[in-house]
Amino acid sequence: MNIDNAQKAVDDWIKEHGVRYFNELTNMAQLTEEVGEVARIIARRYGEQSEKDSDKDKDLGEELADVMFVVLCLANQTGVNLQEAFDKKLDIKTKRDKDRHKNNEKLQ
Repeated sequence: MNIDNAQKAVDDWIKEHGVRYFNELTNMAQLTEEVGEVARIIARRYGEQSEKDSDKDKDLGEELADVMFVVLCLANQTGVNLQEAFDKKLDIKTKRDKDRHKNNEKLQ
C-alpha cells in the first residue's frame, strides 16, 4: 500500500467508524502519546533500561502503526498529501546527503 492509499484508508475508516477526526491539537497530543509508547519499548527492549513484565508483551510494530495512523490523520485533516511530501523529502535528502554518510568516519 502506498501512502496515498494509506491516507484514503484512514479517511474511509474515520468516516465509517470514527464519526469524525479529533481536532488537530487532540491528534497532536495523541501522536505524542503514541511516540512515547514506541520510545518506552525501544528504551527497555533495546536500550539500557530493564524491561518490566508489563512491557514484555508490547508489540513494537503495533505501536509504530499507531504512530502512522495518527500521522495520516493529521495529514488528512490539514490537507497534506503525504505521498508528495515524502517523495519530495526523499529527493532532497538524496541530493543533500548522497555522500555525506558514506564519508562519515564515525559510521565506518
